[in-house]
This record gives sequence, structure tokens and C-alpha cells, in this order.
Amino acid sequence: MQATPTLRPWYTHRWPWLLMLGPALVIVAGTFTIWLAVTREDAMVVGDYYKEGRAINQDLRRDRAATSLGVALHLGYDAASGKLLGNVQTHAGPLQGKLQLHLAHPTRPEKDLRLPLETNAHGDFSISLPMLELARWQVLLENDARDWRVAGVWHWPQQRMLDLIADQPAAS
Repeated sequence: MQATPTLRPWYTHRWPWLLMLGPALVIVAGTFTIWLAVTREDAMVVGDYYKEGRAINQDLRRDRAATSLGVALHLGYDAASGKLLGNVQTHAGPLQGKLQLHLAHPTRPEKDLRLPLETNAHGDFSISLPMLELARWQVLLENDARDWRVAGVWHWPQQRMLDLIADQPAAS
């Protein structure tokens, strides 16, 4: 006489549970996504897009003003002395006066540097600066009245010197 195999209930087998694991994970992930969508603010949506567009046009006017002046920035960092050295020229010659130099860190806004500069009669300036870290710095030079600006990217220390010329498109 043969023994008949005893049938176990379905929930004692591992295969039904393994097959249900995929849909269960999708339900958990979907619930989490819905929770994120409901609790987080839509940061990319601009409330006043017309005002933002006008601000962009204002910035483009500043770029064109720098191009008409022929503003050129030559910038370098001497790590040994801890000094940022540079020269600002225009079509008319050296640019003398007060300027603002903004070095923006690519990922950490707390490391951004806003430096007031004063150029001499030859357009030269020098300013003490803590050690610049290896980064792809966004560079923006403008006058105090913010009539013009020259912008570009500086890969420091791969690029020891940076030359920004207003009539050339700014790198992004």
C-alpha cells in the first residue's frame, strides 16, 4: 500500500510569498512616492514667470554692456602666498575703480565668495583669499553699479589662470 502525500496549505510554501514580493514592493514604493509628492513643495515652479523673464533680459543687457566696453578679466590664484591676482582691461584701456568678484562653488552655497575689488591705474588687483578647493567655480565680475558683468567657469587648479573676455560667450 502506498502512502498518499500530505498536502500542505499554500502559505507554508515559499514560492507564493516570493511571487507576491514584487507587487508588494511596488505598492510600498508607490505609497512613498505619493507621500513625497504631497508633502514636498514644488520648488521648480516660478510664481511670477513674467518677472523672471524680465530679470533674465536685464542680465543679458548687462552682458551686452560688458561686450560693448570690451571688458576682459585675467585672473589667477597664487596658493603659496594665498592671493588672488588679476587684471581688468577694456577697449579704452585698464579699468580702474571698485568692482565685485563673485566666486560661486558648484554644489555648496556656503563656500561662495563675494569679494570687493579695487583696481589700480593699470587695472591690477590683489586680494588675500583662503585656499581655494578643487572645484568648477562660477566666476562673475561686475562693477558696483551692476551696469555690466562678465561671467565664466574656472576649473581650479587644472586651470592656473582664467581669461574671461566679454565679447566671447560665457562658458556654462
